[in-house]
Formats: sequence, structure tokens, C-alpha cells
Amino acid sequence: MAEKKTAAKGYQKFKADLAGGTLGEVYIFCGEESYLREYYLKEVQKKLVPAGFEEFNFHRVAGKGLTMEELTEMTEAMPMMAERTLIVVTDCDLYKLGEEQRTRLIALLGDFPEYCCLIFVYDLVEYKPNKTYKKLYAALSDKVQEVRFEPQDKSDLINWIARRFRATGHDIDARTAEHLMFTCGSLMTGLVPEIEKIGAYAKGRAVTVEDINAVADPVLDAVVFDMTSAVTKGDYDRASELLGQLLKKQEEPIMILGVISKELRRLYTARLALDSGKDKLWLMDLWNMRSDYPARLLLDAARKTTHEWCANSLALCQKLDRRMKSEKGIDREGELKLLLMQLAQRA
Repeated sequence: MAEKKTAAKGYQKFKADLAGGTLGEVYIFCGEESYLREYYLKEVQKKLVPAGFEEFNFHRVAGKGLTMEELTEMTEAMPMMAERTLIVVTDCDLYKLGEEQRTRLIALLGDFPEYCCLIFVYDLVEYKPNKTYKKLYAALSDKVQEVRFEPQDKSDLINWIARRFRATGHDIDARTAEHLMFTCGSLMTGLVPEIEKIGAYAKGRAVTVEDINAVADPVLDAVVFDMTSAVTKGDYDRASELLGQLLKKQEEPIMILGVISKELRRLYTARLALDSGKDKLWLMDLWNMRSDYPARLLLDAARKTTHEWCANSLALCQKLDRRMKSEKGIDREGELKLLLMQLAQRA
């Protein structure tokens, strides 16, 4: 929880500094919300680099193979017809630099030119601070501002979705927007193409759940939720159809099994909540849900199960997981279909 608050403070401070024209010198941009990250990179560029002078004042380089000597030379280049230069380095894993390179980076951070803004972007590489490297960790903590771009809060995301749909000539209410987030995930990066697709498909002014279901490409978690819901109703045909869709998209069977196991654990906890008189808020807190929409769906699905069915279903998943990881030549797709049949028969 403390880490989340720290990350939120870094993000809010960055936004305030950008708006106030008081951007710092060195940043680390990380987090899974790449849409926001790219948006703010462009905003920083607009703020610091005059149009037409990008060649002299803006440098975007790959981190792989980049030496700290080369980076230092870039930072020392004076700006032309501008107050500052901007350097964006993508996927340079700072904690995996060799000792000599770490020493040079620490020296650079200790005497960094005020006229330069340097941003380390973690895109395909995950940013993982490592306290083992005490000097580097101290230098980064002292001289570099971490800006973590995380999925947005429910209300902010719903407002953003509504604005995107208005741009396509449509409206969407909060509940329908929550269904979109449940179906397609809560990352803006993934939602942008889905909103454009749904906006082109929808006939009425108001976007409906039916519009979303007709053309949206659901994320793996959403498909597995529908699959387990079909299983709880004893509808093997529907569950098998959904599994077939995932396999056709070349989702790995072991990955599918992992998500099925996770969904059944969530279902089990929802059943426990019903049996012990707990509400959706308890479930939301337990699974760190940003919205009550999935919690309500989970409770509705749990009402069709029993404590015994949930426990037995998890045991079957665990048994298959061990077999998939230990047995050679196992028909993983066939075993998944058999698992769904067993679960549906016992429902």
C-alpha cells in the first residue's frame, strides 16, 4: 500500500511540474499504462523542444548497447534556440549495468546539467529497484524522480471512456463503461482500438452492452470468466466453445489453466463471502478490484455453486496443473476440454 501511495505521489508531482513549467532533470517512466506514458512523453516534448528544432534538442535512443559515456556526451550537448534539451532512453535496465557503467552513471547523476531533461523509459523491461547496489540505489533515489503510469481509477477511466465515445458521436453510461472495462481490460492502450471499433459499429447514439459484446475483442480473463460461468450452469457446450476460441487465438493451454484456476479461486472466495454474510466490498478489497462490477458478477456466479463444488474444482485444477508440468507428451488441449466436462458434470 505504501508503494502505491509513493507511486501516485510521483505521478501527481510530475503532472504538477509539467503544468507549472518546473520539470526536473532526470526521470524514470515505468508502469503498464503505456498509453498515458506515451501521451506524457509527447507533452514533455511539446513543453521543452521548440517545433523545428527537434534534430538538435530531442534525442530518443534505445537503451540496449548504450554506454554511459555516450549518454554523458548527449547530455553535455548545449540546446539550440531553446532553454533545454530532451533525451529519452528506452529499455536501459540501469540495475543490470556493469560496475564501471554504474559508476559512470552515478557520476553523471551527481553533476547533471540543468539544461537537459533525461527520461529513462521502461517499456518491454520491467523497472525493479535493487537495494543490493547501494550506491546506485541511493543515487537514483536522490537524483531521479520515478513516474509510474498505472491503470487509472474507476471514475477517471469512465470519464475518459465517455470522452472517447463522444468523439465518435456516441454516448455511454457508467454501467456500460464498466462492462467495457471488464470485457476489454482497464488499460487505455487496449481500450482505444476497441472504442473506435464499437463506435463504428453502434447504430444508436447510446452505446449498449450488446454493441460491446458484438464486436469487442475480450481479454483472456473475461473469456475465462464467461467459461467458468457456463460451467457453473452445467453448460459444457458453451464452455467448450469459449475454450475453442482461446485455443484458436493460440493461447497457451498452461496459461489458460492458470487463469481458470485463478477464476475458480475467486469464485470460491465469493462462495465463502455468501456463506459468511460478507458483501461485495469485502470481495473487492480481497482481490484489489477497482470497480464493484466484477464483484457483483462474481457473487451472482457463486450463488449457482456450493462450497463443495468450488473446493473439488480447485483440486481438479491443481491435479491437472501438476500433470501438465511434469508429464511429457500430454495432450494439453484435450485435457483442458476434459477438465471443463468434469467441472460441468459436477455443477
